Amino acid sequence: MTTAEPTETAAFAQQVIEQVTQLLSGVNRLGVAFSGGVDSSVLLAIAVRVLGPDRVVAILGVSPSLARDERSAAHAVARFIGAPVVEVTTYEGDNPAYQANGVDRCFHCKDELFTRISDEVVSAHRLDAVAYGENADDARRPDRPGARAATNHRVLRPLTDVGLDKTAVRRLARGWELPCADKPAAPCLASRIPHHETVSPEKLRQIDQAESALRDLGFTDLRVRHHGDIARIELPAEDLVLAVSDPLRAAVRRAVNQAGFRFAVVDLAGMQSGAFTLTVLENARG
Repeated sequence: MTTAEPTETAAFAQQVIEQVTQLLSGVNRLGVAFSGGVDSSVLLAIAVRVLGPDRVVAILGVSPSLARDERSAAHAVARFIGAPVVEVTTYEGDNPAYQANGVDRCFHCKDELFTRISDEVVSAHRLDAVAYGENADDARRPDRPGARAATNHRVLRPLTDVGLDKTAVRRLARGWELPCADKPAAPCLASRIPHHETVSPEKLRQIDQAESALRDLGFTDLRVRHHGDIARIELPAEDLVLAVSDPLRAAVRRAVNQAGFRFAVVDLAGMQSGAFTLTVLENARG
């Protein structure tokens, strides 16, 4: 990195902070729906810089759809930023519409989270507003029904409002040296289950256990898609050969078997963000 690059990034960060300061005019205390991913972490970091750490609360929704590794990582990122974390237990798994796992599953999940925040956190922490980490790229995607829940609950989306796309978000994260700056996207565990196949705690447990074991083997970016007895493993292209070659091949299979799957399949297509939802939407368009 040249000397000019950090200077330019600092100027860019200052511009963003000034824009968000205007957006949050009149907000004294802010809650940030927080997952520990790069988007919500950058939003949290901006909020702390705009309002101060004593006027910002990171709100982490906890349910069986949140991987154990993601939960602990989120706390670590919030500590680095200097914001307190409030955990809210969510019960989207009790909702038959969520269990049915249609393309609107994310709506029911976000609706539950924002409802719990409104009921349990806003008054307790005297919050004037709640924000979440939608970026400008997310706003253009057709597979983000959670955005509708945010609109219904009047949740703010500062990253989108100031035009920050994923590249800009990562630029800020790296400039501030956030631990999650280069963290791969980590959607909830339910996203690994094909649409219209029931989401259950047992399936989520299997996915969580298998993915955690594969990360222990050194795979940092992965998905384990749940197809009954079959675990379909998605990896970046550069990791595909590694996963099916000795000595890791047997360890990969064992990790999946111990999670309760009978078969381990490595998908040659590699990583496929939003694969289930986008496929259903494309088929519906016909």
